Amino acid sequence: MRRRTTRTTQHRSLRRTLQRTAATAVFVLTAGLLSPVGEASAAEPAPAPDYCAGRCADILPPGANGSATLAEILGHRLFGTQPAHADDQLGPYDALAAGYPSLTDDTLTQFFNDSSFGVPDGQVGSVTRPRDDVTITRDKKNGVPHVKGSTRYGTEFGAGYAAGQDRLWLIDLFRHIGRGELTSFAGGALANQGLEQEFWPQAPYTEQDLEKQVEYIRTTQGARGKQAMDDAQAYIDGLNAYREKSKNGRYFPGEYVLTGKIDAITNVGEIQPFKVTDMIALASVVGGLFGGGGGGEVGQALSLLSAQQKYGVERGTEVWESFRGRDDPEAVTTIHDGTSFPYGAKPENPRGEALPDKGTVESEPLVYDREGSAKPAEAGRKAPVKAPAKLKPLQGMYDKGVLPADTFRNSDSKKGMSNALLVSGKHTASGHPVAVFGPQTGYFAPQLLMMQELQGPGISARGVSFAGVGMYIQLGRGQDYAWSATSAGQDITDTYAVELCEPDGATPTRQSTNYLYRGACTPMEKLEKKNAWKPTLADSTAAGSYRMQVFRTKYGIVTHRATVGGKPVAYTSLRSTYRHEADSIIGFQMLNDPSYVKDAATFEKAAQHISYAFNWFYADSRDIAYYNSGANPVRAAGVDASFPVKAEKAYEWRDFDPTDNTAAYAPPSQHPNSVDQDYYVSWNNKQAKGFGAANFSLGAVHRADLLDGRVKRLVAEGGVTRASLTQGMEEAALTDLRGEQVLPEILKVIRSKPVDDPALNKAVQQLEAWRKGGAQRNQTSAGSHTYAHPDAVRIMDAWWPLLVKAEFEPGLGGDLYGALTGELTIDESPSAGHGPTGAHAGSAFQYGWWGYVDKDLRTVLGQPVKGRLGAAYCGGGKLDACRDVLLATLVQAAAKPAAEVYPGDDACKAGDQWCSDTIIHRALGGITHRGIQWQNRPTYQQVVEFPAHRP
Repeated sequence: MRRRTTRTTQHRSLRRTLQRTAATAVFVLTAGLLSPVGEASAAEPAPAPDYCAGRCADILPPGANGSATLAEILGHRLFGTQPAHADDQLGPYDALAAGYPSLTDDTLTQFFNDSSFGVPDGQVGSVTRPRDDVTITRDKKNGVPHVKGSTRYGTEFGAGYAAGQDRLWLIDLFRHIGRGELTSFAGGALANQGLEQEFWPQAPYTEQDLEKQVEYIRTTQGARGKQAMDDAQAYIDGLNAYREKSKNGRYFPGEYVLTGKIDAITNVGEIQPFKVTDMIALASVVGGLFGGGGGGEVGQALSLLSAQQKYGVERGTEVWESFRGRDDPEAVTTIHDGTSFPYGAKPENPRGEALPDKGTVESEPLVYDREGSAKPAEAGRKAPVKAPAKLKPLQGMYDKGVLPADTFRNSDSKKGMSNALLVSGKHTASGHPVAVFGPQTGYFAPQLLMMQELQGPGISARGVSFAGVGMYIQLGRGQDYAWSATSAGQDITDTYAVELCEPDGATPTRQSTNYLYRGACTPMEKLEKKNAWKPTLADSTAAGSYRMQVFRTKYGIVTHRATVGGKPVAYTSLRSTYRHEADSIIGFQMLNDPSYVKDAATFEKAAQHISYAFNWFYADSRDIAYYNSGANPVRAAGVDASFPVKAEKAYEWRDFDPTDNTAAYAPPSQHPNSVDQDYYVSWNNKQAKGFGAANFSLGAVHRADLLDGRVKRLVAEGGVTRASLTQGMEEAALTDLRGEQVLPEILKVIRSKPVDDPALNKAVQQLEAWRKGGAQRNQTSAGSHTYAHPDAVRIMDAWWPLLVKAEFEPGLGGDLYGALTGELTIDESPSAGHGPTGAHAGSAFQYGWWGYVDKDLRTVLGQPVKGRLGAAYCGGGKLDACRDVLLATLVQAAAKPAAEVYPGDDACKAGDQWCSDTIIHRALGGITHRGIQWQNRPTYQQVVEFPAHRP
């Protein structure tokens, strides 16, 4: 193990402690953990046909290896060492921010990995044969597993075995999140409690529920469904084989010791076996994070009522709808050829709405019976537990939770972050399509996604899969095609108002636990989850416990209670993918099957089998294509999906059957789809004209504008290459959306008269220079950690929230402004820790009031505006008064010192602007990584151009 020079007396002391007390207790016992496992002398199998000819590349930071033994974790904490292949993709990913201006096709591999099939001669790092019918070959450079099976079972077994090698702890962690059992597994830190409370109520399945979903796929989805469940079992068998072998051989992940699952000295303890139902629980987390859409109808109803209270019903509805922007004519769309795909539009004569009576809405309680450290801090905290001296470096490692509190703050439809850029061969230098695309799944250590190649009967693909559900490649490339996705977020979740009742005919209250289902008073199903925890070596949180409880109805999970027209109701959330968390496995199976996907048409047919809400993109040597997937329920005529609806048969989804939560769904032709448009861009933006947005964010300014403008220019110039398209992506990735898209209008208002105050004029000039320079948040040079326009960036970060509040609150009033900002946050800059994705998350500018500000200022300037807001707000619509508002807030912003704008946190000192923006991989285990330059780009990314196609 390599040792780095220690910098503090504390580190020297810890090193001496480790050498004295841990040498025999830990390192001797784990010496075998660092040795290659199951090596064999088997030759590298011949690669599958590969028609990319070296023109396919990809990257996934921080590295392929997401597993570390206890010895490796200790070494990392003491000396800063990293396990092999734990962070070797972090540097190239980071370097693109400085290197993209001079990028060429020949230098792409400095920033991306060659993603050709197989492992070249001389590049074999290790070969493992967990069974006679499968070989796992890892390359020297990145350690990516290339799984080659001679049988279908062997291939999937190998995929599970490789997943165990690279992500065993992570998979275990996420199955417990999906089951609502994170605290009992990983400790009672408040962040862990928060994650249980966030995810379990969305999918509070019993074991019987999970088994039923497995059986549903096996018995109702034909031969492919049976094959999928056979593949899942083989994958689980491989994962369990590695689990057992690593436990017996003492090279299991060190987190099992740190959380008290296994004793480091005696090896007593167990890693619980994995089951296929664990994959369903895990899929519910992944799908809920990235593939959902809609919901939130109660909040939207409350904001509408606030608007109606201020303006009256008719005028208030008009104002609210202008902010809702269901089909904003100025929104950037992925399909831009004028084709319309009507779905989710506001009906002319809404029926069945169940808006709550004023002041009656209450959120449904979730947590009960708090004990010990689960009680409020002032009442329940106890003295921390002290770790043995040999493990002192790890004391309190998980005190804030295995996952930080803001890890998944992008949930509840605040998700996505992926992007895609595809150009038709008609506009490229080679005459073949070019694509740069990938999912943004956040930055974690280890990464949620896992790189792999799978080659076996009926399977031929390379790319990434979510750890634990990696039977198939979920995003990647086949022999002569590649595909990727962005989160779509269309409305597949509705809220029903179930009328409450009492079985004895007594008068119901809002707390009643029976409801009317098709005329019968029906008891709600109560689901409970009891969690208890004890202190561990890495989490000094004192012992505690609590109970989670939800009520389930035929119309979904109870989320709120209220009265409607004086009658008590429970509001429930019903998602079309509920009870169908893994049905999408059929679509992924097809995408991996070279005998099925042969062209754009068959790609679309495969994507049609994916029930989660995603935008899917495809490229081969001839075509580019796009398809929006999702189980889009067909609603009853007149139902407005933006608001709660009465839980009556007349307003249910068409053909709704609560037994398995099935209904009629919109046919494929009604999903946004296209083949060979001149180009496609997607950054979680609006899909097409007429396709109703499920949230407030798809307006006149969207971060997809950053891509659309650049790709449109490239297409107009012609001769697009892999390098030039990557440059367009990366330039957008470093650009401040507010600075490029909204600042020009702000400056026009300000410059409508001379700015007499010298200090104020200087601030305006700094903003103008920044805008002229591209409005980027980029370093002066690689490694400088200083932005080229630091003062302008600081001013904008301080100014935007002040500007929005001063522009809109006086006209809207405090109550309505608060309601609308509750539906759409005003800001999501890279350093905005309060934003939906939290601090150091990379993704930025997905949610904000940029479109509102842009429309309002153009209205004040007298410029054309399509889809105007309900009124002119800045300065009451008067130019001079608006200018005064902007200048007054600019004075405040310019005066704010960097230490106030960037207050600092555990990773950064106050005032460190560059550090405040940096991307930091959230640690899901014992290994951490350095922060990198902010880039608004996918986590996993492909750059592809196929020069040939199968005959």
